[in-house]
Amino acid sequence: MADTLEPNSPPGLQPELQPLDHWSLAHGQRLALDQRPLVMGIVNVTPDSFSDGGDFIEAEAAIAHARRLAEEGADIIDIGGESTRPGADDVSLEEELDRVIPVIQGLADLGIPLSIDTRRARVMTEAVKAGAAIINDVTGLTFEAESREAAKASGAGVVIMHSRGTPKTMQLAPRYDDVTVDVVAWLEHQIQRALQAGIGRERIVADPGIGFGKTAEHNLTLLHQIAAFHGLGVPILVGASRKRFIGRLADVPDATDRLPGSLAIALWAAQKGVQILRVHDVAQTRQALTIQMAIMRA
Repeated sequence: MADTLEPNSPPGLQPELQPLDHWSLAHGQRLALDQRPLVMGIVNVTPDSFSDGGDFIEAEAAIAHARRLAEEGADIIDIGGESTRPGADDVSLEEELDRVIPVIQGLADLGIPLSIDTRRARVMTEAVKAGAAIINDVTGLTFEAESREAAKASGAGVVIMHSRGTPKTMQLAPRYDDVTVDVVAWLEHQIQRALQAGIGRERIVADPGIGFGKTAEHNLTLLHQIAAFHGLGVPILVGASRKRFIGRLADVPDATDRLPGSLAIALWAAQKGVQILRVHDVAQTRQALTIQMAIMRA
């Protein structure tokens, strides 16, 4: 990535595993990854997401919010109809489809790629048919046996994220031998499974899953060592916006007051060569990245 303080890959990485300079998506779309970090704006069409649950549960409100984020400079809009916050209840397949498909259809003219945040193969398929170009799966295509085939057939870009357990159980005393080594190994295994299923490497992005089955200390370690994930040979996405561990570290109980901490993580990740940042606060993140890159160029 241009204008980062560290290379995309650690020294010694084999040339054939160098992260690609673009991300291939469904519907013939692609995104450049070598100019600046891309900003993925979050639209939760849910009543119970940890930060903005209920704010955009109606399709009209979700569509309007997505358009605002696009105007603020989002490169991607990530639309989810099921909360995966710690302790969240499951949502039926029908309810999830009813929440997200009208929003995706209502954003057909937006002009930037849409992402579907889902664990379910059927939602992946229907969302891409409706216009989504990216599948963002918090379980790394492991929740349903059909997920890898659905992702392959869709032609979509795929975010393979690490998580442990279910939303109900993932924060019940998570343990690792070495969190970075363990998460890198798990992601490497899932990337290989995706490749074997016929999903091209140019379609794959990896996400260490900050806050998903991790303590605050695990999250800090993963962020400190985030450059290690470039060894996977695919672009990296970090989604830490407004997360609970920021509130714990900075004594900020209200998620909507965690912008400064979220920006600190975004700038750290960008400095370490992370290509995609998933955030709630698009305009503020873009401004912070613009100034950081201007200083670095100077």
